[in-house]
Amino acid sequence: MDTTVRKLEMLDTFNYRHATKEFDPEKKIPEDDFQFILEAGRLSPSSGGNEPWRFVVVQSPEFRNELAPHVSGAVRQLPTSSHFVLILARKGLTYDSPYLVEQQTQKMQMPLEVFNKMRPAYEQFYHDLHLDSERALVDWSSKSTYIALGNMMTAAAHIGVDSCPIEGFELDAVNDLLQKRGLLGDDEYSLSVMVAFGHRVREARPKKRLPMNEIVKFV
Repeated sequence: MDTTVRKLEMLDTFNYRHATKEFDPEKKIPEDDFQFILEAGRLSPSSGGNEPWRFVVVQSPEFRNELAPHVSGAVRQLPTSSHFVLILARKGLTYDSPYLVEQQTQKMQMPLEVFNKMRPAYEQFYHDLHLDSERALVDWSSKSTYIALGNMMTAAAHIGVDSCPIEGFELDAVNDLLQKRGLLGDDEYSLSVMVAFGHRVREARPKKRLPMNEIVKFV
């Protein structure tokens, strides 16, 4: 395909996407379309390829009702969306954590002796980024989850599915609900961000963005 056509298609996708505040509850996303959206999240890049995320798809009306009092940012999206996703960030992902070692040596198939030689470089990387507290480590994992979030919303828009990222929630209260349902593992994860998917009930207003020359500088 001509790259000009591909670029125009991609720009159409970005222009189509908007933060949908209310969805049509009668319009459900077909399963194969939603699997495509999840695949975009799964294939997203992360630091070191460590995939520090989990995706919890909340379809149960009961669980949505439990969430509702603690999610002020999704008053309309939570009850009307076709699919509602909680993106979790892995906690405690230090340079020598068992999970990271397993990811690098098993999933990424790096020989253990090579990984051991690289430990000082990993340690320096974490030191340079001040990843020296539980909060800093969760924030670092959360940065990767936002890459997955963006890719999922773009993938959705590409096939005509709407979405809305959600940050307005009571973190501790939602984590408590997730923990009670056994969705945080052995205290391995924390909620990072939420995202709703479905079909808009009204057309979006034209996008308004700052002009390119105000946000880009070549040096």
